[in-house]
Amino acid sequence: MKKKIISILPLIFTICLLVLFYFKRWVVIKFYPPIMNFFFFMVFFISLFTEKTVIQKIALAMNPSLSPLELDYTKKLTYIWCVFLFLNFLVSVLTIFMSDKIWLVYNGFLSYFLVGTIFIVEYIVRLMFRKRHNLL
Repeated sequence: MKKKIISILPLIFTICLLVLFYFKRWVVIKFYPPIMNFFFFMVFFISLFTEKTVIQKIALAMNPSLSPLELDYTKKLTYIWCVFLFLNFLVSVLTIFMSDKIWLVYNGFLSYFLVGTIFIVEYIVRLMFRKRHNLL
């Protein structure tokens, strides 16, 4: 019984916070997307100064025998994600000072749509890259 309660505790906590923010209309909730965008930007950015970037580590976990060409590709991809995440952070900060509707549309839909679009475009580019360099 105790394990079941502990396993649903995050859900209960999240629902309580949402209800609290809904009825209190705290502006603090608007800072959550910029904080998370900045956090992810920093994770990717700091990894550029390590031996392997975040994306290289993920790629190596999926395929331990990556060629140097593929490792170079994944490092460049980390730069692209850093630029995107920083721009996404800046726009989400700007939306704090705009109307609630604009904030909601960008942070609740458009930013996720952009992330998905980058994933899809990158996947297509990766397939073309692997085909061009006979890495399939």
